[in-house]
Amino acid sequence: MGTRHIPLPCLYELLLGKERDRWSPEARFIEAAHNGDVGKIKKIAKELDVQGRGIPVTVANTTYMGMNALHAAAGCGSFSVFQYLVEEVKMDVDLPDTAQQFTPVAHAVTNGNLPAVKYLIDHGADVHQQRAKGNITLLHAAAVHGYSEIVKFLLARGADVNAVSDLGTALTHAAIRGFPSIVKTLLEHNADPNKASCQFGLLSMALQKSSVSCVKLLIQGGAKVSGDSPRDNLLVKAAEKGLTEAIKCLLEAGANPNVPNTFGRLPIELAAEYGTREDVEILFPFTSPISTVANWSVDGIISHVKMEIKQLEDDNFVKERVSDLKRQADEAFKKQDYLNASVLYTQALKMDNFDAKLLSNRSLCWLRMGDGQRAFDDATKCKRLRPKWAKAHYRQGSALMFMKKYAAAYSALSRALELDPESEETEKLFWEAMELK
Repeated sequence: MGTRHIPLPCLYELLLGKERDRWSPEARFIEAAHNGDVGKIKKIAKELDVQGRGIPVTVANTTYMGMNALHAAAGCGSFSVFQYLVEEVKMDVDLPDTAQQFTPVAHAVTNGNLPAVKYLIDHGADVHQQRAKGNITLLHAAAVHGYSEIVKFLLARGADVNAVSDLGTALTHAAIRGFPSIVKTLLEHNADPNKASCQFGLLSMALQKSSVSCVKLLIQGGAKVSGDSPRDNLLVKAAEKGLTEAIKCLLEAGANPNVPNTFGRLPIELAAEYGTREDVEILFPFTSPISTVANWSVDGIISHVKMEIKQLEDDNFVKERVSDLKRQADEAFKKQDYLNASVLYTQALKMDNFDAKLLSNRSLCWLRMGDGQRAFDDATKCKRLRPKWAKAHYRQGSALMFMKKYAAAYSALSRALELDPESEETEKLFWEAMELK
């Protein structure tokens, strides 16, 4: 398995036309290297050697579009061309091209050329090499493209299974693309399923890809399934996508079915809307009763969700209900009952999740309850809905201040002050952030 690339000759045809007689000798030289034609390489090198430096020197130094002969040969070259270029011409096996900063072995990995990968590493190519752009290793590249045999070979040669690129480990790359065979191999070589440099965990990414096989493998490998934040709610993702086997697997591993999504909906409610009756039946024994569901049973939950959906189609009902919930939430907030206020704002958001003021108010509730991350998440959603609303930026800055991320808070509050220069509360917090950043 692997991603497809445009072969070098086809790429040149697109750029230069199909009439090779009109190509430059350098372009024909690189194509000959790509095709593994040693005789043609020597013939064109002789044509290019106008200074009389000799064929080996000309072969080693001729480039086209940033690539030399060894870079081109690595794509699909044969043993004979590698033997000639590496053993006779003595070309540098670790020299990157000037176009993408790919070394010959990086080209071989990207093109899925296992024999070339083996040959180049056997002849001194660095198995631990890391590209400056993105910190990509050979193992990352093999995982990205789904080349399981290359992954196995690199691991056998000592590649660091937990090396981190800008987008995570090799396991991250395999999970996000849904390559279970590679996930399995990496886990067998002690890849850490809880090590990721990106915002979301590996399980979350595997669920996003609907790769149940990867989900199971990651859980068996020790990936954490718990998360009290809506952004980490794996059961929500599985329920929304109707991934029955993933739901079972997550519950068996201890995932909490009573953590709602950002709009206050539990996995069982989402299963009733997006999944199947079976998903609701699986979640039911693990889910605490919902106060708004009169008949707490599988049928009762499904009926309740259907009724909610029907009510949401009635604009007048939605407006009246949201207004009533907001009024109750505001009253609770005035009494400093922030928990109930947040619950009521959440219920209102279930009916109108594009109301920036509701998100702003709930953000403040989270902040008063000491939950900076949720306060920040709501403020960020609020800002996306109303990017020119000063209050949204102020809420985000307040949350960041609480989390002691002063530089980011300063940036958010600067924008808030630009949008509302008269706000005293914003100005006060802005100066505080500036002193602390």
